[in-house]
Amino acid sequence: MAAEPAEARFPVMGSDGHLLVTGGSAPQLLSRARSRLEELESLWSRFRPDSELCRLNASQGRWVRLSEPTATLVRQAVRAWQATGGLFDPTVLPALEAAGYTHSFPSLPRDLPPTVTPPPAPAPGCAGIEMADYRVRLAPGVRLDLGGIGKGFAADLVAQELLAAGAEGACVNLGGDVRATGAAPGAGAWTVAVEDEARPGTDLAWLALADGAVATSTRLRRRWERQGQRLHHIIDPASGAPAAGAVATVTVVAGQTHWAEVLAKAALIAGLPAGRALLEAQGVAGLLVTEDGTAHRAGPWERYVTWTPNSGGTSPASAG
Repeated sequence: MAAEPAEARFPVMGSDGHLLVTGGSAPQLLSRARSRLEELESLWSRFRPDSELCRLNASQGRWVRLSEPTATLVRQAVRAWQATGGLFDPTVLPALEAAGYTHSFPSLPRDLPPTVTPPPAPAPGCAGIEMADYRVRLAPGVRLDLGGIGKGFAADLVAQELLAAGAEGACVNLGGDVRATGAAPGAGAWTVAVEDEARPGTDLAWLALADGAVATSTRLRRRWERQGQRLHHIIDPASGAPAAGAVATVTVVAGQTHWAEVLAKAALIAGLPAGRALLEAQGVAGLLVTEDGTAHRAGPWERYVTWTPNSGGTSPASAG
């Protein structure tokens, strides 16, 4: 039975970070994990001109040598583009900027001034990206945003590094993208709350994970307006415009956080019923919530659920 976990909360990657560690030298492990997350943010942020991502985006068709985590993340992003048939696409950065997402979200005005922008255009896709070991070459005109996979990949990486450094268990939560592994507090599984994005501060369900990941993609959280038009950060690669449709939020349970994050975004863009079919074809569990609040389950969702608002009783304490 693992003891009560040590924990730390801090802002990172434009989100709220929450780390839980059981066993080992917890204070040192938490400090190491926080430093690692800050290092990864410095490599992958599109808002830091000296980041590796910004250097890659400015390379204008030249080969760029990257660090191991950045090169691996780019490789995983391209694989995700292939696996989702282009629904997940890291080349949407120009479309994100055209929509007005040009600063980190905390500093982004919620009502942008009028501006002349080109009409939305489809994302170029990843077919022209070349990779060799830790070197990457982008096709001319292609620039990457890794925000749809980076937090999940960081959670996966840091959770495994915590175990390798001596932790008995770890739960890494980056803005609701959660990786839980190893010994949970008490004798049971890790418990992860799924927030109701339409009603902040309330939950849709509580999930039990022995070892796995949960990620949520929503167009209800990072939103702003320009000239009366409501915009958000989930870009449909096929149109280059913020995704429209009935599905507002998707939560996915998978083995790895970055894969759950990718599939949640892809299913939201695909909508119903295609998004549900995508999750079931990938063998993962999911919950797709439409704008009217209707929840549509995909795959073995009920296998993980331990509590819902309609199940009665008192919700358990969260471990993530």
